[in-house]
Amino acid sequence: MKMRSIKFNASSAMLNISVFMTFLLATSAAGNFYNDVQVTFGTDQRAKIADGGRILSLSLDQFSGSGFQSKNEYLFGRFDMQLKLVPGNSAGTVTTFYLSSQGAGHDEIDFEFLGNSSGQPYTLHTNVYSQGKGDKEHQFYLWFDPTIFFHTYSIVWNSQRIIFLVDNIPIRVYNNHESIGVPFPKNQPMRAYCSLWNADDWATQGGRVKTDWTNAPFTVYYRNFNVNGNVCIPGLPCGSSSKSIDSFNSQEWQSQGLDGKGRNRIRWVQKKHMIYNYCSDAKRFPQGIPAECKRPRF
Repeated sequence: MKMRSIKFNASSAMLNISVFMTFLLATSAAGNFYNDVQVTFGTDQRAKIADGGRILSLSLDQFSGSGFQSKNEYLFGRFDMQLKLVPGNSAGTVTTFYLSSQGAGHDEIDFEFLGNSSGQPYTLHTNVYSQGKGDKEHQFYLWFDPTIFFHTYSIVWNSQRIIFLVDNIPIRVYNNHESIGVPFPKNQPMRAYCSLWNADDWATQGGRVKTDWTNAPFTVYYRNFNVNGNVCIPGLPCGSSSKSIDSFNSQEWQSQGLDGKGRNRIRWVQKKHMIYNYCSDAKRFPQGIPAECKRPRF
């Protein structure tokens, strides 16, 4: 929409535009890939939207992978995506759902699914970057086969903490420890990104198992992309509440933490299904583990 003339003062215009944009964001249909995302690579039929915008598939072959990003940027929120991963021998492939800002010193919050040899489990890799520095990896084997049905992967991001959830079960909490000098992603708006790409130099058993291209194309499916967060519109403050399927006006994410039930669940996940924790890797940190590792986990 092109506005040719405005007959009121600038502050009034800003307020009315902000209210109008909030209305548009809050009332548009949720979970429609046509409305919510744009394909960033693999546009030559490797990324396909189907079922009226409810499902998006990404494919990988020996020539290219594919990916997409959210149209909006956000500063804090809850981000949900359902995925059904590549079945069979997916060794060498990486499927992603993550948040990221742009430029030098970027922030990032990662879900990465590292492919497997047939019969072996996927590795769920999580990481947090702040001001361009990551090295905060936790890895898990899932307690289900993520290739048979869709499962929900969620990121809750507020100024106090980041919570990673699988089917609404918390698997990891990364707390804000700026008080002890640990950077935390809280100032840079981020988009949601998803991709399927080849990383057989490291993804499966440290790169020992390569991608078998006779199984190509590899395909992963996404659906029910749902965000409830602070939308950042160029020229306006980050502060509009976006669309949400299940909790239209819910702002729980703004202060969400773990209750007793959540702490019990995360203890179970980390005891039974965690396979790597950077805080336990003494060889990697000969000068001592990072400062945040000495604080309570959750």
